[in-house]
Amino acid sequence: MCEGKILKVFGFNMKVQRMKKGLTQFQLAEILNVHEKHICKIETGKQNVTLKTLERIANALDVDPNVLLVNK
Repeated sequence: MCEGKILKVFGFNMKVQRMKKGLTQFQLAEILNVHEKHICKIETGKQNVTLKTLERIANALDVDPNVLLVNK
């Protein structure tokens, strides 16, 4: 995978899962206790996340972390 592509794949998958849950970026940000702009940056592939943050996002969306990393 090209450098940076994993961020875009993760962000896209995160957005899909968030929308499946019927959550806005603001609502997810509140759940994760972060600013809404942080969610936007992650979903657009502009923000790197730690494994701990990946786990928190997966838990908030009630999905396996692998779902957020798979390039379909």
